[in-house]
Amino acid sequence: MAKFGGIDICVNNASAIQLTPTTMTDMKRYDLMHQINTRGTFMVSKYCIPHLRRASNPHILNLSPPLDMSEKWFSNHVAYTMAKFGMSMCVLGMAGELRQDGIAVNALWPRTGIATAAIRNALAGDEGMKMCRTVDIMADAAYVIFNKPARDFTGQFCIDDTLLWEAGERDFDKYRVDPTRDLMPDFFVPESSTPPVSLKARA
Repeated sequence: MAKFGGIDICVNNASAIQLTPTTMTDMKRYDLMHQINTRGTFMVSKYCIPHLRRASNPHILNLSPPLDMSEKWFSNHVAYTMAKFGMSMCVLGMAGELRQDGIAVNALWPRTGIATAAIRNALAGDEGMKMCRTVDIMADAAYVIFNKPARDFTGQFCIDDTLLWEAGERDFDKYRVDPTRDLMPDFFVPESSTPPVSLKARA
């Protein structure tokens, strides 16, 4: 506020991950995931809301998944799924709470792995990075959301490539880290969500 004079968008991107079953999840890691993912999203949104009410097209965007209550998303890592879905529950609740204020609250989630430090360090290593899309696809999808009228587009759980396809994008090869590798599906994408382009290797 002091530097820019206002807040137009709030992006809740920070996340902590540990993919362990219940008995192998240290309670300090449980607390960390819930403090960063769910509590962090709630708190940052809470303190942005008074300023967003004064913006012309205010948006809150959580990088969190669709609320798909399938057992398979919980059974292998209950604590992480609970923390991540907590962010999505903030979308569901705050979209309704803030609709009369004209503040959009939406979620954005990648269909495939995204080439980030989390993929390299916590999940799949350098080889896994080759099976990902670049961060640009999420940035481009977020840009599409922020340019939508906040009063008309809220409470949505968006998948990056589907949203971009609906916005007119047709070149998805530019987002591939390595076109010769199949893309790695991300967690939490509902089976009912059909990819607009093939995730198979291009060469």
